[in-house]
Amino acid sequence: MLDAEDKAALHTPDGVVAEPVPFRDEEGYINRDFVDLVAEAISASDTERLQALVEDFHESDLGDLIEALEPDLRPRLIELLGSAFDFAALTEVDEAIREEILEELNTATLAEGVRDLDSDDAVTILESLAEEDKAEVLDQLPPMERIALQRSLDYPEESAGRRMQTELIAVPPFWTVGQTIDFMRDTADLPETFYEIFVIDPAGHLLGAVALDRLLRSKRPVTIQDIMDDEPDRVEATQHQEEVARLFERYNLVSAAVVDEAGRLVGVMMVDDIVDVLEEEADADIKQLGGVKPDEELSDTVFYIQRSRFPWLFVNMCTALVAANVIGFFEESLERMVALAILMPIVASMGGNAGTQTMTVAVRALATRELGRTNAWRIIRREATVGLLNGLLFAIILGVLAGFWFQSFDLGLVIGLALVTVLLFAALGGIFVPLTLNRLGVDPAVSSGPFVTSITDIVGFFAFLGIATAWFAL
Repeated sequence: MLDAEDKAALHTPDGVVAEPVPFRDEEGYINRDFVDLVAEAISASDTERLQALVEDFHESDLGDLIEALEPDLRPRLIELLGSAFDFAALTEVDEAIREEILEELNTATLAEGVRDLDSDDAVTILESLAEEDKAEVLDQLPPMERIALQRSLDYPEESAGRRMQTELIAVPPFWTVGQTIDFMRDTADLPETFYEIFVIDPAGHLLGAVALDRLLRSKRPVTIQDIMDDEPDRVEATQHQEEVARLFERYNLVSAAVVDEAGRLVGVMMVDDIVDVLEEEADADIKQLGGVKPDEELSDTVFYIQRSRFPWLFVNMCTALVAANVIGFFEESLERMVALAILMPIVASMGGNAGTQTMTVAVRALATRELGRTNAWRIIRREATVGLLNGLLFAIILGVLAGFWFQSFDLGLVIGLALVTVLLFAALGGIFVPLTLNRLGVDPAVSSGPFVTSITDIVGFFAFLGIATAWFAL
């Protein structure tokens, strides 16, 4: 069996044995040469070559490969692999990318892929679909699977019910250890991973749980009731996922039963699901700290990001205008350049906050290894474009305001040019500084802030005052 590092050490289409091309480099980033090989196989519709390259890939590696491909190649990869494609890989990609891919796939393909997934992964796929498509996929599933998935989808978003896995093992309390072990040996459709056996009454109410290690150490004639923990770890299906994550973190849990409002067992939360929750919550917190929407992803388009960041910057502009207006109360005691002194805090403040937005996304992406050499220039170009667009918009807004405020068209033009320059350089500084620090082995999360702030302040004051001096000297 070939692992992910040896996939490209295969015959090329012309029959020549190629030099090994590892999937990841020494630092764990995706190798661009490997991605190019996969892209060539997809473009040539070479199914055999493609399967040889990606067979036995872990779902996480396959998800990273999908993200590295060009958008038009992603659905074709799935179509060419057919039944060999593991749909769990789609749970490992950015939500925006997943939605784009799902839009290109027919419902029959989706239904076939969802049928082979664990329920929690299937729910992740289904909740990314439009309601009409979701209903069509569910209609093509077996009744028991459809009912279980629909029940999970009926729970609120970000609840334990949405995150839970419905595949579990539940037995009555009067069964013996021997019966339970024989049942697990003889049943083919068991959960792929489980750590405990749940004990329920005829109505499905949770009575207790038995850890696998305790089960295997007990004698066969002993009843489950005698060895079960009658106060098992449990969470409610409607409980928020962040609260559940805190329970897992506090008590070092690896799994917990999920019950409904009547105490009936409806699923199980696993530690791997909690890791995802903790990552999502940390991701959201750090993005919000920088004024970025929690759902922003590296795969989002320039215009989506520009629109999502614009409101926060607009609020910041309004607060900066208030500060500028306070300075304006001293206008009569200042000389000719009073307008520049009043407007300077706006330029500095907006540059600093725009740089912080870009820096927040870059630092988080570096921490999760979503940002590396393979996609750095693409992200740099995207951030520069976002900065330029926001700069142009705020140049118009503040240029008009400054022009009317001080009755000077020239002053409005000066601050407009300064804002375009500052927001562009703030975006570039916000991504170049973390990348440089990371390259030098310094933690960008700790050190990026002061550097980015300094860059935006220096550029902001220099651009504003330099442009003003040059313009009014004409």
